[in-house]
Amino acid sequence: MTKGINAKDVAKLAGVSQSSVSRVFFEGASVSEKTRKKVLAAAEELGYVPNEFARSLITNKTKLIGLVMKGVHNPFYPQVLKEFTAHFKELGYSILFVHTNHDEIKQEDIERLLHYNVAGVIITDATLSLKVIEKFKNNKIPVVLFNRKVEGQNFFSVSTNSLIASRQIAEYLLKKGCQDMAYISGGRDTSTSMERERGFSEILLKHNVPFQVYHSDYSYDGGYKTAKEIVLNGDIPSAIFVANDIMALGVLDALREQGISVPSDTKIIGFDNIDMAAWPTYNLTTWEQPISEMVIETVNYIISEIEEYTDRIGNIEINGELIERKTT
Repeated sequence: MTKGINAKDVAKLAGVSQSSVSRVFFEGASVSEKTRKKVLAAAEELGYVPNEFARSLITNKTKLIGLVMKGVHNPFYPQVLKEFTAHFKELGYSILFVHTNHDEIKQEDIERLLHYNVAGVIITDATLSLKVIEKFKNNKIPVVLFNRKVEGQNFFSVSTNSLIASRQIAEYLLKKGCQDMAYISGGRDTSTSMERERGFSEILLKHNVPFQVYHSDYSYDGGYKTAKEIVLNGDIPSAIFVANDIMALGVLDALREQGISVPSDTKIIGFDNIDMAAWPTYNLTTWEQPISEMVIETVNYIISEIEEYTDRIGNIEINGELIERKTT
């Protein structure tokens, strides 16, 4: 807002009451078209922009969507943030970004979101306790868990169908003639990693193909260290499925340092299809997560719940696709 210019100045220039100015800028308020045009013309002439935060104190509503993210080191999530920002901007909303260092959202994160009267909340890679869920529900704030889901959940989630993806990855590697394999997980307690392990192992067990599971942490360093562990064990499998791309890049770098040739000595598949996966240095075969479709489904849910809060729960799973490159 231009310094010194307020609603009273706009009202004076437009020749209307200050309450009329407020109604023009308050979404859904009743005002005549003639008054609206006069107020908007005066506001443009004076360079007046309504104070969104002040307005939220009156209406108890904002145009802010809270987005909680933990894994900023993973290029997948900044891409997610970029898409959410673009979609909500088109609808007149802004993103309130909250970075958490914890697997579970903490009290300070909740208080920040509630303090700003956010219209909705998106949780990307952290978990919610029942107590936290109730706080949002009591304030009629819609919540979506993005790229995560919880069995027996009582909120809404949008994710990739990791079971279908990991089954198809296993079948693809079997067709490539791989006789033994490994899976590097991103975490023992995340739905994404557990489902990818489950689908992958189901197919391998069905075909009596031996495999090993290694636990890591969804980071480049985690993938790098795990690959070195595999090399030290002295039994390089013919294929390694890695729970996300950034770990897979660490795996590739570690194997190359140890003189392991990819794909002739072992084949590598990641998950996400981050931009770096296509770099000539890596040319990583991966499973592409349908980010755009996932974001659109999330946005549609949030907006519908803002317009009419129903506390609808459920899970939408969207299929991705295999992107074949040189690591297989």
